Amino acid sequence: MSNAVRKQDTEAPPMPGDEGPAPALKPVPRITIHAFCEHPETGGAIQRAGEDRRLAKAHLTVHMGGIKAAVEQYQTNGTPNLILVETKLGGAELFVDLAALADVCDAGTKVVVIGHLNDVSVYREMIRQGVNEYLVTPLHPMQIIEAVSRLYADPDAPPIGRSIAFMGAKGGTGSSTIAHNVGWCISTRMQEDVIITDLDLPFGTAGLDFNQDPAQGIADALTSPERLDDVLLDRLLVKCSNHLSLFAAPAVLDRDFDMDADSYESVLEIVRETVPCVIVDLPHVWSAWTKKLLLSADDIVITATPDLASLRNTKNIIDLARQTRANDGMPLVVINQVGVPKRPEIPVKDFAEAIGVEPVLVLPFNPGLFGTAANNGQMIEELDPKGKTTEGLRFLAKQLCGRQAAPVKSSSSIFPFLKRLSRKG
Repeated sequence: MSNAVRKQDTEAPPMPGDEGPAPALKPVPRITIHAFCEHPETGGAIQRAGEDRRLAKAHLTVHMGGIKAAVEQYQTNGTPNLILVETKLGGAELFVDLAALADVCDAGTKVVVIGHLNDVSVYREMIRQGVNEYLVTPLHPMQIIEAVSRLYADPDAPPIGRSIAFMGAKGGTGSSTIAHNVGWCISTRMQEDVIITDLDLPFGTAGLDFNQDPAQGIADALTSPERLDDVLLDRLLVKCSNHLSLFAAPAVLDRDFDMDADSYESVLEIVRETVPCVIVDLPHVWSAWTKKLLLSADDIVITATPDLASLRNTKNIIDLARQTRANDGMPLVVINQVGVPKRPEIPVKDFAEAIGVEPVLVLPFNPGLFGTAANNGQMIEELDPKGKTTEGLRFLAKQLCGRQAAPVKSSSSIFPFLKRLSRKG
């Protein structure tokens, strides 16, 4: 057990239930984690943590039996990178067991103790004796994820930026326009550094929306992700304002773009190390890399229009997020282009009931405003700084910079097809 005492270790461990919004954490590297629990509830929480996107590369195994089972196993086997052990003991008995565990641990193995005593003096003594972290039951999976991430994060590395993935429920919903304008609002209103990454390589519109025509962009990074560093990234980015930069798509059809999911992930990890906020503008395609980037983002924004295809696709994405992102907030839903003349529409109330999530923003159909902005290469706020649409986009930007959305329970709808969709999944 290594004795890595940090400043926060001199304070009491966090109380359960104080998790708050999920922080932007670096993914844990490819390590092996063994957990030895005394209660099934603790094992269940650790197992759910192991299924989280931030621990996707780690290999986790959960055993029962507590510290004594761990000591018995490691008398004849090597220890993993990290051991989580649960104990109900306190006082001298606890430290006798921990000493026995220390005797069988290989050099470099880290140990996290999960206890039932919220006692600062016990916590400090454990840290003094070489325990890396102490958590108090009952546990939330995010407590485990944060503890493991802290143990393997470089203390000298800058904080990793939040990634916000925008995807349209179908083509033509205006997802990219919403993404670009929200990025603009975050950079101008909150004075936060933002990079917009346009991942629609053949058809991306970020360059057009910001009136830019860069010679290089994100495709150059994706073709050789191993070459990307701070210097090259700075050359490839287009600076749109003091706080906003653009990683533009080439938007050409004479090249094939067949990069794998790992290339996209590697590039985004480097981008996230340079700014506090990264807007990930995803195209409306479903492939291994879009699915991976969508589900691994810190926040998801789905832009839909009030029609049946959008409703079905939005519900499918939300259901997938519920299954795979149990420790994250629900995706935010924007309903765009409401009120198109003579077009039959699903009422917003019924749309919300069917997907089980209340839309965070409803934008009326306003072709004049959005069309003029697109043709001029301007943002909505530049054209109409006091308009209702601008206010809505600013509200969405604020929500994304500190929200924790709660899902809304679905209820029955007056439309039969909405009832069927509500029962699916």
